[in-house]
Order: sequence, then C-alpha cells, then structure tokens
Amino acid sequence: MPTLENYQSHELVKLLALGDAKSGKTGSLVSLVKAGYKLRILNFDDLLDILANKILELCPDKMHNVHFVTLKDPVKAGALGVQIKGKPAAWINAIKLLDHWKDDDVDLGVPAEWGPDCILVVDSLSRLCDAAYDFHEAIIPRGKGGDYDGRAVYGNAQDDVERLIGMLTSKSFGTNVIIICHGTYMDLPDGTTKIFPQGVGKKLSPKIPTYFPNYVRYINRNGNRTISLKSDALIDLSSSKPTPESFPIETGLADFFAVLRDPPKQEPLPSKPTLRRAI
Repeated sequence: MPTLENYQSHELVKLLALGDAKSGKTGSLVSLVKAGYKLRILNFDDLLDILANKILELCPDKMHNVHFVTLKDPVKAGALGVQIKGKPAAWINAIKLLDHWKDDDVDLGVPAEWGPDCILVVDSLSRLCDAAYDFHEAIIPRGKGGDYDGRAVYGNAQDDVERLIGMLTSKSFGTNVIIICHGTYMDLPDGTTKIFPQGVGKKLSPKIPTYFPNYVRYINRNGNRTISLKSDALIDLSSSKPTPESFPIETGLADFFAVLRDPPKQEPLPSKPTLRRAI
C-alpha cells in the first residue's frame, strides 16, 4: 500500500480564478507573460484589449508568446428575436483546438503535450458554458412542432462541460491551465449562501471547484484589487502549497505560480516576431 512518501505531486498548475466582471482577471495575466510563460487563450469573451495594452506597456518583447483564438457564435436579429446565425460552432471548434491547436497557418500541436512553460487559458467559463448549451440545443431531436426537451439540453451540456474540466485538470493533460470564471450566489439546503462558478444550470456549479487544487478569488475593495486565497463564509478557496492569503493583482498570478512550480525557461527573442493571430 503506497504512503504519502510515494505520492507524485502535480508539477503543473491547474487554477480556477473567480471574480466579478471587471475585477481584473484577464488583465492580470500580463504578469505571467512578463514571467516568460507562453499563453494560449480560448477567447470566448472577446475582451482581450486590456491584456494587449498591458503587454505593450510592460513587456512588449514578449507579445509573440501569446496566441488566441476567438470563439463566438455570430447572432442576428429576426422575426423570432435574436438568434445564432447558422449552426453553433464555438463549442465544437474549442474541442478541436484542445485536440490539436491549429488555426489558419498557425500549428501549435497538441495542447496536452505543451509542457510546463505553457498555460492554456479559458476566458471565460461562463461563455464556454453558453457555447456548450447552444451546441446541444441545436442538435437535440425535435418533435413535429419543433418542441424539444429543455432538460436534456441542460443535462447534455452539463455533462460535456464537466468532462472537459475533468480532462483539463487531469495529470494526463500536460500543460498548466487557468479557467477564468464569474461567480453566482446559491442558497444551500442548510440555509447558507455560497458563491460558486457560473455553470450550465445550478447542478454543475458546486461540482466545478472540486476538480481544482488551486482556487482563487479576485476582490476589489475600495479600488484595492487583490487575488485572494482567504476562505470565508461565502467561498472556500484553496492552494496545493502554503501561500500568503492574498497577492497584489499586478504581480499576483506570477507570484502564485512561483510558489507552486519552477519558473519557465527563458528563450531568446525571435529574429522576426509576428503578431498575426496573436495579441
């Protein structure tokens, strides 16, 4: 029977980052770029302007280390209201990228093999869940009148998102992962209220944090923004190693990663860096 002496700790960071809208989550990624990490972003929110501007300000020589693919299903207005234009594709395109990251003439290979100097970023889980729901709503069988089982759509989307989270947080997915999420307040059977990540419906939300050894919350108090690891009555946060209770938002993610793992290898600058399809 193995003992803890034989336990192989995670060498990669799997991080769930929760915060209110505009609490600084996306912009804070700049500290990781500055530290030398390569970021690959599934850009569901399409709000990377702040990150691009911060990189230009603080570490423009590392702009080439960030690659993103925007995943948004286009919508249109019509007689039946605002609807997705054509077949929803954001969800299935994200799955294809996670199998093999190829976008136009950029081929970054298999994300599960990127290694410890890369970070896969999902920005954000809320919009990823929307994409999963839209995909399953489009493919579910319908009756003669166009009716369908809405509970099955929720159930199938929840299962798919949970399987995806399980894959990304497993040891077999060999790269660091940050999933950015928004919070939702939920009343529990014991009468207490907790904050959980927004998921597809309410059943998935409490399960999401159970997959992550590292769970932080972005807090803005009177203009002072921090990345917190201090649990309270509303939320239970965690770290796989002992850390301070909070980090400044400007350097917090890089500081946290430095506690959890060795820094990335520094590479020489490319002779002719390109910004195509990168921030």
